[in-house]
Amino acid sequence: MPVWYITSLVLVAVWAIAGWHHHGNGLVVTAGALLILSVIMSILLLVPINNRGKTWTPDNRPADWKQQMNRWDRFHYVRVAVIIAAFALLVAALT
Repeated sequence: MPVWYITSLVLVAVWAIAGWHHHGNGLVVTAGALLILSVIMSILLLVPINNRGKTWTPDNRPADWKQQMNRWDRFHYVRVAVIIAAFALLVAALT
């Protein structure tokens, strides 16, 4: 995943710089900001839950493990929506 995040951010940055004076560049910059937000969400919200979950076994998992997994799912759905919005903005910037 980090490779895709970094590659997408680099490509969006190149696009934003190359098209600085073009109409629709605000959409590209906004898409870049959303992609950065998705990375921040991953690092601050999803990775900690993943790291805790890796240590769980049926014998040592906490009582609220299902709630924690549901929380991860909700954060993941929001992150995916943010990423879809970013790429929709990039498509809109083409027109």
